[in-house]
Parts: sequence; C-alpha cells; structure tokens
Amino acid sequence: MFAILSRRAMQKVSPHAATSSYEEAIRSLNSLQSNAAYISAARLNNSTTQNTNLQDTKKYLLRSGLSLEQVERLSVIHVAGTKGKGSTCAFAEAILREHGFKTGFYSSPHLITVRERFRIDGRPINEHEFARHFWHVYDRLSQLREHERDMPQYFKFLTVLMFHVFCKANVDVAILEVGIGGEHDCTNILGNTCCSGITSLGIDHTSLLGDTIEAIAWQKAGIFKPNAAAFTVEQSSNDAMRVLEARARERKCQLSVVPALESYPWRKGQPPVLGIQSEVQRSNASLAIQLAQAWFSRTQGGAAKRHHQSSVVLSSTENKLDAKTKDCSRYIVTPEHAAPKRTSLSWTKIAAALESCRWPGRTQILPGRTLDFYVDGAHTEESMDSCVAWFRGIVASSRKERRRYLIFNATGDRDSAKLLAPLKTLNFYKAIFVPNLAGLVHNADQENHNFPLAKQLERCWKNSEVWGENSVVKESVYETLNYIKTESEADVLVPDDDNECKPQVLVTGSLHLVGALLTVVDPEFTMTSTF
Repeated sequence: MFAILSRRAMQKVSPHAATSSYEEAIRSLNSLQSNAAYISAARLNNSTTQNTNLQDTKKYLLRSGLSLEQVERLSVIHVAGTKGKGSTCAFAEAILREHGFKTGFYSSPHLITVRERFRIDGRPINEHEFARHFWHVYDRLSQLREHERDMPQYFKFLTVLMFHVFCKANVDVAILEVGIGGEHDCTNILGNTCCSGITSLGIDHTSLLGDTIEAIAWQKAGIFKPNAAAFTVEQSSNDAMRVLEARARERKCQLSVVPALESYPWRKGQPPVLGIQSEVQRSNASLAIQLAQAWFSRTQGGAAKRHHQSSVVLSSTENKLDAKTKDCSRYIVTPEHAAPKRTSLSWTKIAAALESCRWPGRTQILPGRTLDFYVDGAHTEESMDSCVAWFRGIVASSRKERRRYLIFNATGDRDSAKLLAPLKTLNFYKAIFVPNLAGLVHNADQENHNFPLAKQLERCWKNSEVWGENSVVKESVYETLNYIKTESEADVLVPDDDNECKPQVLVTGSLHLVGALLTVVDPEFTMTSTF
C-alpha cells in the first residue's frame, strides 16, 4: 500500500505556480487548524486519536512524495519534556552550528510567523522557500485525498512539511522538538535517531497525556530508540525517574542523567553566561552539551565512535552524588587537551555557542524606550515558579523601586488559579488579562482557530475575578501597552533621562500571548524595542 501511495504521489504535479503568495499559503495552512469541536472530541477520545497519529502521519508523508527511507537518512536529535525542550534544542543547535555543521531545527509553537518552526543554520526559512515547499506538499495531499476531510491537521501537516524542508536542504543534523507528549507525537515516526533527551517533567496537557507524573513520563519517554543514547536532567520526581528508567530498559537504550553545568572543565573555571537566562536553563544547557556530543560521537568517524564507546557517563544510579566531586573525564564530553580534536567538540566553541544562543520569549529581557519587558512563556506550575524566581531576582537587583505590571493569559485546560498564585507574591501595581491577540493590522500568521477570541475573553474575565483588586481586562496586546504607557506618562513615572524609573512589564502564561506581544514590540526579533 505504501509503495502504491508513493508512486501515485510522484505522478501528481502542483497546480500552484512558484509565485503563489506566502499569505495564500498561510491561509490554506490555517484551514487545517483544529477547531474547538475537534479539540474537545480529541480530549474525550484521546486514546483513539493518539493510536492512529503515527499511522496517519506516515500515510500523509508517503502521499506527499517522501518515503520513510528518505526520512530515515536524516541524522536526528529528538527532545521531549514538559518545560525547557525548546531551549535545550536551541542550545544544541547553536553548539553544532558553531562547529560548522549544517543544522535543521524544528520547534513549536511559533511566536510571530510559522516560518520560525523551520530553521536552517539558525535562521527561519524565508517566505519564498516556505511557499515553495508548502504548495508542493499541500497540492499533492489535496489531490490524493480519499474524501473531503482527508487532509492532515495543522501540526501533522507541518511535521510532514518539515521532513521535506530538511531532506531538501540536506542538513547534517535535524534537531526535533516534540509537539505534545512523545509516544504518539507526529515527530516520532522515525525508527532511528542518533540520541534523545528528556527535559524537566511536570503536569501539563493532562487531557491528552494523563493526570499523573508517571503517565506523563511514560508518554515523553516514547521517543527512546533501541541502541540510541538517551539523556535526561535530574527530575524532581523520583516516580518520574523510575518510569524513564523502566522505559529505557524496555526500549533497550542507555539512559544517563546529565551532570551539573559547573562540572565541566571550562577553560575559565566557571560556566559561560548563558544567552538564555535563568537558573533552570543551566540543566538544559548541560543536556544540550551531552546531546551534541553524543551526535558528534556517533556520526563523525571511527575515532569519535571509539571515544564515545569508551567513555563513562553519569548514569541514573549515580544521580544522587555530587557531580562536582566527579572526575570530568567520566562524562561523555571531555576537555580538548585530553583527547584528539576529532574525538570531541571544542570547549571554546561550546562556550561561545551557549553565550550567543538566543531563544525569544523564554526568560527574555527586552528593554524599550518607555517600558521594559520581561517575557517568559511559562504555562505550567513548575515553569511559573521558575519565572517568578527569575523576575524576583530582577526586581531585587533594581536600584530604584519601579512600578510593575503583569500581562497574563492562559489557554486550554490549564488551571489559571494555580498559575496566578505565585505571581501574586510579586506585588504588581496592576494585572492585565488579555487574549493572545496583537491588535495590529490583520496578520494571517497570528490566526489561531484552536482558541476562539470570545472564549479567550471569557477566560480573561474569570482570571480577573481570581486575581481580584487592581486587575483589568483588555481586548488586545496593543491596547494593553497603550493603556500602560498612557497611565505611566500621566503619573510622570518615565522621565526620559532615567531608565531606572521605567515601568517593568512581565508577560507570561502563554507562548501565544508572548508571540502577540513580540508582534507589537519586536517583530523582527532584534532583542530590543522602541515601544
């Protein structure tokens, strides 16, 4: 059957000219987004939806004209987890790109434009490339559908598209961030990967993954592959760690817990200052180092492979020991002076990559002309605790007391009250609840059919009630920022000659909200704002 599908796909020619617009492509893509009714049905019947997910992805991949054999030729690093998986992928990509490898990086969700999900050598593909690949895949799938609704949904389509983009670009390494879960995620159609990583685990997407940490750990560990190295950060839950270890044994792979970032033999004695800030990023950076070196060892020749096989890693049975007391030669990554250059990555280049790595919307400080923004798409209880600790440290380091505003939204089945509780301790002047809507000229890239505006506004009013006094509801990010700016200027809080008096604005709770903010204040990802 698969062979027949592949032959039929090759016989079809795209009716769209190469000049078909990017906007047309985005509108067609958005038509594949799940509507609220489908999401509800999927949650009520998630076992059926999940069990056919990989089969459906393979079916659409073959219909699109790409064989499983072609996809398996990609050299893949696969990362799952509840929080930090995007940052870990960004660190790993930066490390390997710094060493001269051609990288492909697939992530989700996007903040401003869907093209962010497809990065070649660290940069999103351009509009022309996106449109060209999009119509090639979309037209083939549309022509070969067996009934009117026989098209892949949004994320599934993008995953099929990603394989086309990376295969065509002939990347040296493809770094894939799992969408939701792992076991049944669309990205998990691969039979082989070079290595896989699991970031910090917590409770999220319970209607799809289960409502216990054990169930979620089982799902995430579904990306483990036989004989491929697997790594995880030290988990706060022993129950989660036991499940990861059991799944590793089941999948016949070695699971290792990564050491503390301080444990590596840094040339200056201390780890580099990470380009993605906050304490929790240190474990993500260590995970990225191990993933990058495992990929390098497996793919870069016999000497590298021999070194990898003779290395001793920090195993899960050793994770209770103080990593600082261990000999650094026990880790997979060894110092440059201890091994021939071709057996290990360069510590100088690793440090440079970690320092220069940027991942917008995650513990990001964005100084503006009249407002300073602190942006973190924290959407789980654990990630919100980390966000609050990060912002509290910023407040404590300020020389002067500054007025603080919170901009917040949460979507899906997340418990807003639990996310808001730690934020209440930061003594905001006002909390503003707003949908994930930029409020500027209509942009097809910002459309989200999964969370209708009316439903989001209803949720905002409920969140405002939970917060209580000094809370406001607005209809867009642009309206919100003008409200804060006008209020601050009226109180003469922003003298032009004193940056220390500018209000501090924390934006958190949803990555889609973060994307709406950046659409207004930094659409080109310059890491600064004139707002």
